[in-house]
This record gives sequence, C-alpha cells and structure tokens, in this order.
Amino acid sequence: MTTPTAVDPASRVYRTVNPATGQVVREFVPLSGDEAEALLARAHAAYLTWRQTPVAERAKLFLRFAELVEASADELARLVTLEMGKPLAQSKGEASIAVAMFRYYAQHGEELLADEETVLPGFTKAITRREPVGVVLGIEPWNAPLYQAMRATAPNLMLGNTVLLKPSEVSAGSTLFFDHLFAEAGFPADVYQTALVSTAQVSAYIADPRVRGVTMTGSDRAGSAVGEQAGRNIKPVVLELGGSDAFVVLDSADVDKAAATASSCRLALGGQVCVSPKRVIVTEAVADEFIAKYTETFAGVKVGDPFDPETTVGPLSSATAADTLQEQYKDALDKGATVLVPGGRVDGPGAFFTPAVIAGITPDMRIYTEEAFGPLGMIYRVPDADAAVTLANSTKYGLGGTVYGEDLDEARRVASQLDTGAVGINNYFGAPIEIPFGGTKSSGVGRELGKSGMDQFANIKTYGIA
Repeated sequence: MTTPTAVDPASRVYRTVNPATGQVVREFVPLSGDEAEALLARAHAAYLTWRQTPVAERAKLFLRFAELVEASADELARLVTLEMGKPLAQSKGEASIAVAMFRYYAQHGEELLADEETVLPGFTKAITRREPVGVVLGIEPWNAPLYQAMRATAPNLMLGNTVLLKPSEVSAGSTLFFDHLFAEAGFPADVYQTALVSTAQVSAYIADPRVRGVTMTGSDRAGSAVGEQAGRNIKPVVLELGGSDAFVVLDSADVDKAAATASSCRLALGGQVCVSPKRVIVTEAVADEFIAKYTETFAGVKVGDPFDPETTVGPLSSATAADTLQEQYKDALDKGATVLVPGGRVDGPGAFFTPAVIAGITPDMRIYTEEAFGPLGMIYRVPDADAAVTLANSTKYGLGGTVYGEDLDEARRVASQLDTGAVGINNYFGAPIEIPFGGTKSSGVGRELGKSGMDQFANIKTYGIA
C-alpha cells in the first residue's frame, strides 16, 4: 500500500484507491489497441459456438457459477468494500444477489426462451423465437460492481450472446475476479471477458459491427454520449441512468413503517444508489411525526471504517464524490435550507460524509434538480396527495418511486400518476430479479432483468411454416 495520493480516482486510469484512507492500493494496466481488438475477436468467435449450446447445458454452467460466487462471497465482498467503501455486510449482500440472479436464469431459462406459437391463415404454424445476436458490450459503474456486471451478463449469456464488460475505473478488481470464476465453472473461453478499455476504445467497440448491442449504467451525461454513438451505428441500447426517486407519504400512511423504510433505503450503500428514494414528500397531516422518526435513524448512524462490523455508513466512493455532495449541501444551506440533522464532509483522510437531513428545499438550490449521490436526506412538506404528485414528477428523472398510504385506493391513484419505470406501494420496490427494471425521461431507455433482460438484445425472429 502506498501513501495517500492526490490523483483523482475517477480519472480514466484503472486504479483502486481505498476511499476510507485515500491510499492507492493497486493499478491495472489498460488494454492496448491490439489487445482490445483481440478481446473483441475472441468474444465474437466464442459467440459462434456459444449460441449453439443447448439452454439446458447453459443452465448447468450457470448453477456451477452461482456455487462458485457463493463460495467466494467473502473475498468478493472484501474487494468491493476496499474499492468503493460500502460496509462489508452490504458488499456480501451484493454477492448474494449475483448468485440469485444466475440461479434465476438457470431455473427459468428454458421457459423464458420457449417458442411462442400463433395461428395464422395460410400457415400450419407460426413461431416467434428469441435468438442471440452476438457480442454485447456492458459499461457498468462502481456502486454495485458485482451486481451491475452480472445484471448485464446473466440474461445475455443465457440467451446465447457473449459479453465484454467494461467496469468502472475504480472497481476493476472485483469485476476481473469474475473472469476466473467463469473459467473455473467450465464456461467456454471468452464468452465473458472484463475489458479494461479507454473511452476511445469503447467508441471503437460501439462502431464495430461485431458488437451488436450496448448496455450501460451511469450518469445521464455519459448515457447521452453512449446512446448517440449507438444510434449512429444503429445498435440497440439499454441505458440505466440517474434517479431522484420520490418517496411519497400520504395522510393514511403507517408512519412508523414509512419512516423506517425511507431512512434505511436512503442510507444503504451510503446513499449511492440510482434507485434510492432521495426525495421524501410527506403530507402536512403526518409530516411532524414522520420527520421525527426519519431523522432519528440518520442521527443514530455510525460513520467509519467499512470493515468494522459496527459501521453503518462507510466513506463515499472517492474524494471527488464526497466533495461534490458537500458542494450541493452547502449550496442548499447558503440558500436557506433548514437543517434537521447536521452533517457534511469530514475533515481528514478518506471520503467520509456524515449523513445529514434538510428541509425547506427551493427550486434555486442545486439539489432541487441535481441527483444527490450520497447520504443526504431531503424532506418536502406538501398539503395533499395532488401536490405530492406534482412535486414528484417535477424532476427530469423517472426511475422509481414509493408511495405509503393505508388508503389503498388513494395510494394506487398516486402511484399511477408517477412518471417512473416502477413504483412500490407500502414497500420499497427496488429492482427484483424477476421484474423488468428501468426508467423514463432522463433515467434512461430499455429494461433489464426478467424476460425483458433477454428481449433487449435478442433477434425476436418469426418463422412461418406452410
């Protein structure tokens, strides 16, 4: 381990910087132009064989891979916590989701890929079949590197595509670990490869005819660039981008449950989750009671070493991330926001930010329109359900949402009016493996997981037999 460095860990160098200390732990050598081309050539060659592998055989490999990930969960979790700073228990939980994902597709692959028959005049049979298309490029972030990488990989491998996975520059180690596990599980060589490539090499991949689709999770700025390149080359694209999800608490809500859910979800992964409920919108009738319970959770967190089992909130992913959140927080305070729980950037080594809660947020504050990617709770008081809907939809984002209300007719009415890709009623919905996941507006296009995770990069081909 070297001494603390001033190098920005978010730069285009594959470098592990411990966000709890600011120390450089490891650097990775990015691929040369020839190496990047060779990686793609191998992925394409592997596809030509992998696409012929029976689904039942793919399922056996999926189950073996899941066993290996499960057996390696402790090591994978340590890598994730070292790279991006979330508490070790949360990193281990992420590994378990990757395991569940591969088991889901192993168990349901044949069902999800089954032919669909239609009766058509003039034909004895018409069949719709989902067929693979080739190499899929995944561009994935640092906040959940195991889950994100496998969310892009599992449905595509089951379909018969092969995958090149570009990880975040700050979390290459945990993603590279999968290359070893795929080989040990017995997958054919090169059906999955981690690609430590540059931005220019990503653009070259997108333009290459052997790459048949691109899936990306990241900022709306990066998504716009990737989407433009994919469109220019007539490639299907899935973009899972930013979010500023609303958590709506209605007059009839079970306040205890609502406050517990909203606060725990906002603090998970240090608040660094696209689909985190960032904006709590609570009606006046229950606002005081809700705020008292919500702020109690924030005030009781323990910020510290993410390897310490007593820690509930670790550092943010980098000094840059913590500084950006501090700038947003300070901007809100300077413009009159009310502090309900004080917090902010912690002096000293590491990228620590003490969780804070604010209210009195106005449109001239940065956080009104920007995504706050960290443990900053934001409370909005509104007079009624209609005002809650208007405020919830005022953002450019539309990833997910949550509505709490024991009056289910009203809760369903509010949920139906939220302009989002998903909404949970009286529970946080998140991104279940079995259900399509994605957003509207600047939160992206396309869907991942469930059957939709295959359909995005399948040739949905029809056969008519006379």
